[in-house]
Amino acid sequence: MRSYKREQIHGGDIYRNPGVTDFSVNSNPLGPPLQVVEVIRQQADRIAAYPDIQCEGLCEAIGRFEEVEAEEVLCTNGAAELFFGIVQALKPKKALLPVPSFAEYEKALQAGGARIVYYHLQEKDGFCVTEDLLKEIRPDIEILFLCNPNNPTGQLMKKELLLRVAQACEEQGVWLVLDECFLDFLEDASCYDIKKEMKKFPHVLLVKAFTKLFCMPGLRLGYGLSSNEELLKAIRKTLQAWNVSVLAQAAGLAALKSPGGYLKQSRKMIKEERKKLQKALLETGRQVFDTPANFLFLKGEKDLYQKALENGFLIRDCSNYPGLSAGYYRIAVRSPWENERMIKWLKKS
Repeated sequence: MRSYKREQIHGGDIYRNPGVTDFSVNSNPLGPPLQVVEVIRQQADRIAAYPDIQCEGLCEAIGRFEEVEAEEVLCTNGAAELFFGIVQALKPKKALLPVPSFAEYEKALQAGGARIVYYHLQEKDGFCVTEDLLKEIRPDIEILFLCNPNNPTGQLMKKELLLRVAQACEEQGVWLVLDECFLDFLEDASCYDIKKEMKKFPHVLLVKAFTKLFCMPGLRLGYGLSSNEELLKAIRKTLQAWNVSVLAQAAGLAALKSPGGYLKQSRKMIKEERKKLQKALLETGRQVFDTPANFLFLKGEKDLYQKALENGFLIRDCSNYPGLSAGYYRIAVRSPWENERMIKWLKKS
């Protein structure tokens, strides 16, 4: 397998590309809620104290937001900490990983010494997960990572198939890690999540984060949901003490205080702007894969990343994802004026 420098693994490298408009990171284009920014300003002096080691107040707030019990919530230093935590806790010898998908799943499994069986998503299927995945869920597989909608392809698994996958995992004793960090950008997210069925599937860990939905990547705040108390305890034992900072906990609480208006506005704007951006890309003759997510996945010329960078835009070159080659890109849906600038450049490029 090809190896890559660490700085090439993810988008968002504004530190080595100053002054660019960042379309490589798919966070909420509205920016963080105003109450989040305000609470950080107000509570900056609280860094003199240790954070709540149990994140009790935040777990309760997340429980209300997700309509689950607070005891079914585990807060972490970003979603990535959960991926590493569950691998450290379970120590799987063999894992099933659909590709292309988020790089941290593979990194966590490699760090834990697991043998990875790659399930290649096919371009002829639009990079969608199909029923063929069910055939790969066998007793020798100990853990399966899924992302819904998938990153970087943006493809969404229907709830019916997800439930069949979860049931197959239960029957075969396979742990299922389901990353839903982008799901709540959808207006009809509840039609695709299996949260309400969580108690039927003790082998399932749902993963979410404030990073994308509330545009807080710099604070590092994620969480897991599971009906399996023993699983959460096992993961918790792998985590460092005080892993969620005072300011991250305060920001999380502020974000969940009456979030309805912010989320409604976000979803509406993203839906409208995605259509505009997708239309513009299609008009240039590039192949765009249809997605309901807050980002677009496309196939274009191999030097598109460099051309975009030279014109002040940072996009995500997806050539280092397993299962993809040069010429695949992810472009985030940004604010209307940023998208308009991108569209004007695309029409000229």
